[in-house]
Amino acid sequence: MRFLVKVNIPVEAGNEAAKAGKLGATIQSILADLKPEAVYFTDDNGQRTAFLFLEMQDASQIPAIAEPWFLAFNASIEIHPVMVPDDLAKAVSAIEAAVNKYADSSNAI
Repeated sequence: MRFLVKVNIPVEAGNEAAKAGKLGATIQSILADLKPEAVYFTDDNGQRTAFLFLEMQDASQIPAIAEPWFLAFNASIEIHPVMVPDDLAKAVSAIEAAVNKYADSSNAI
């Protein structure tokens, strides 16, 4: 199953790593271990932030994904399941079933 992992690196920890010349190398090392499908870097709430997209087969993989970021940067992590268009296409019947069962036109916003 595909997941989005959002990593927020606190400014202080990121600055310390940058000043020590370890920020980029540590991030590259973690990414080499995780082998995500895609990675994007940006800012979020004033912090260095990475968005990783990766496959996870079992919840037991969460520590291997999160712990390097926690230990290296005192980062905060969010993990969210995500879909690609093919996944969404497979979900159409479930969406339609939910609409048929739970949609009440009198409650429409």
